[in-house]
Amino acid sequence: MTDVRPPVADWATDFDHQHPDYAANATEIWDELRDGCPIAHTNRYGGAWFPTRHEDIAAISKDVVHFSSQGVVVTEERPDIPAPMGYAPPITSDPPFHSIARSIMLKFFSPKAIDAWEPTIRETCRRLIADIKAKIDAGETTIDIAANYSQHIPVSVMADMLGLPRQDGDVFRGFIHNIMEQTGEEPPYEESMDFYLDTHVAKRRSNLGDDLISYLCQADIEGMPLLDEHVRGTIGLLIIAGIDTTWSAIGAGLWHMAQSPKDRDRWTNDPSVQPTALEEILRFYAPVTMARLIAEDIELGGCPMKAGDWTLLPFPAANRDPEAFEQADKFVIDRARNRHSAFGLGIHRCVGSNLARLEVRIAMEEWMAAFPDFELADPDAVTWSTGQVRGPRQLPVLFLG
Repeated sequence: MTDVRPPVADWATDFDHQHPDYAANATEIWDELRDGCPIAHTNRYGGAWFPTRHEDIAAISKDVVHFSSQGVVVTEERPDIPAPMGYAPPITSDPPFHSIARSIMLKFFSPKAIDAWEPTIRETCRRLIADIKAKIDAGETTIDIAANYSQHIPVSVMADMLGLPRQDGDVFRGFIHNIMEQTGEEPPYEESMDFYLDTHVAKRRSNLGDDLISYLCQADIEGMPLLDEHVRGTIGLLIIAGIDTTWSAIGAGLWHMAQSPKDRDRWTNDPSVQPTALEEILRFYAPVTMARLIAEDIELGGCPMKAGDWTLLPFPAANRDPEAFEQADKFVIDRARNRHSAFGLGIHRCVGSNLARLEVRIAMEEWMAAFPDFELADPDAVTWSTGQVRGPRQLPVLFLG
């Protein structure tokens, strides 16, 4: 599809996070704004703000009075499902409902519960790697490892966790592409994620299992079963936020290693550095920009934010703020102090962070063990996603070993 978005005249007064130019130049745009206009504004999307300093992003994240989570994906329209539940609890929920909705999820996402998924994740990575090796043996010299590796790992794991068919991975990717990258008009209900999830929830209510959908179908709030809208919204959240974000982090880590022979050697020859390397991948290539709706007028940094406006929360920009991190613009593989915000800040810090960390760790471990020496086939052929989740969508590499 040819992009029809008008060009950005000035990122400080007319930014558009869904424009291809943003996808290609995001890090430079953050630095430029932070140095000149640390809270940018645009009239697009009905009015939106874009802070770039860690201090401002943290302040907004922790202010649940002036900034509502009712809407977390910036669109031209405003969400019609009101707080405190919102359309995808708990991420779209405001207090006090937020803590209730979040507590329901903790059983499935505790460290102990997530550790049990390691064999599944590792088997998935090894199967994908075996498929790639077969392609190499068949004579393929260039392979897109975003399309053939990183984008499949969280899809398969989340499908298993929810009890949905793995073969629906392309369906999930279609939902993610449409919702997060805003590529087209709203599909008819019969082709929407709502229809897909409503169908599976209805089936599961009459045939419960031990998966996460069955658990949500049996959960309650003070003795009352969860509304169908609550169950559907939470599952949709897991598919959107639990897949795209993680494959983006994995893909960005591989993109980095493909260009950094010194870091590849350090990873392979000094395994003690791997834990800090993983955290640095999450900091330096944090994929998620969240959003809030301004609930009450507030002035921040001299900017008069009005109720009804959007504000984006670019956690990747916060992670590159030199006021928050030494050598913020450098990937430091053995960085010791690294309190990054890749998983968000405040009450909405990612409930699935344990799963994401495990998937990124295993995906990198298995890949680097199988292919310790690889490089980009063509740096200009790498493409990055637009919108609020940033990661490689095309990542063709050559194998040097």
